[in-house]
Amino acid sequence: MTDYFGKQVPKLGFGLMRLPKQDGHMDLEQIKRMVDLFLEAGFTYFDTAYVYEGSEEVARKALVERHPREAFTLATKLNTSVAATEQEAKKEFATSLERTGAGYFDYYLLHALSRKNYDKYKNFHLWDFLAEQKAKGLIRYTGFSFHDEPKLLDQLLTEHPQVDFVQLQINYADWENPSVKARANYEVARRHGKSIVVMEPVKGGNLVQLPEAGEKLLKEYHPDMSTASWAIRFAASLEGVITVLSGMSHVDQMEDNLSYMKGFQPLCEKEQRIIQEVQRILGNSSTIPCTACHYCTKGCPQQIPIPEIFSAMNQWLGNGQMTEAIANYRKTVEPGGKASTCVDCGQCEEVCPQQLAIRDYLKQCEKVLEASHIPGVQP
Repeated sequence: MTDYFGKQVPKLGFGLMRLPKQDGHMDLEQIKRMVDLFLEAGFTYFDTAYVYEGSEEVARKALVERHPREAFTLATKLNTSVAATEQEAKKEFATSLERTGAGYFDYYLLHALSRKNYDKYKNFHLWDFLAEQKAKGLIRYTGFSFHDEPKLLDQLLTEHPQVDFVQLQINYADWENPSVKARANYEVARRHGKSIVVMEPVKGGNLVQLPEAGEKLLKEYHPDMSTASWAIRFAASLEGVITVLSGMSHVDQMEDNLSYMKGFQPLCEKEQRIIQEVQRILGNSSTIPCTACHYCTKGCPQQIPIPEIFSAMNQWLGNGQMTEAIANYRKTVEPGGKASTCVDCGQCEEVCPQQLAIRDYLKQCEKVLEASHIPGVQP
């Protein structure tokens, strides 16, 4: 797909969900530097959302107010989980325009479609609403992000053939994952002739630190390439992909991504075989497939840092680092929010895009990380 100005969209997109912070606040100066580096390298696609706290305002300050409007493309999203009525849902669009100051959106999406919220988007007449804004010139391309079964994706694209693209979770770890069905969803979108924006190409950072055997395979072939580069290039090599979003949270991550995506080369046959070997290694892993989106934490009545707890647990499950796992867990929950404080309300599972059995995983973490005693690690 080309952008509205007829230019080919570069294969790397800047996801504004995991932006750097300093003392609990957005690190605006670092974000500006990252934005400038991104644009200077020839990349244009920026992705935010109504529910990404502070992100749309930062997009205005770091991007819109500092660069010509034709120099970038901006995507944002409407989310019904924070809207009680149709009027509130539609108001999100105007609020996003005000927050970003963008004047219009190059890409506008209905956010995180699934079987749980399908009826709400339909009953609020939001598909028609997007078409109306597009007709007014306030949206260039319409789409939706998706976290569910291929059958539902096929239904949505059949019912709404007018959408221009779909945003899917695609990474090599989830390509054949039976709970994510990345390959099957990709194939459905392509059968409908839809272009694809890729989200979670590094699986929330989980493909940065691989099991030792997997990392060895990658480093032996490309000693100077980051493990993240393999994940992003895998997704960008797929046919029909507009761009691959990377939620960069530090200027170093930006520089690394630019180093191999500026002159992007699809994976060669040998590299594809290496990825297949890593997939087989990951297939034997029992790690918790959390992408650290933090949707689960916002409404948690116990303020449990669920993604951070799962990250600590994965040090044990993925790499056998029990001492490090327990130490990181205790540091994480020192202010409060132990796994054992879960009250089993289930709100986290209602909003989890990965549809994880979060409460069961927390019980597992409680059993392993709270009950274990490791010499040298303070209880």
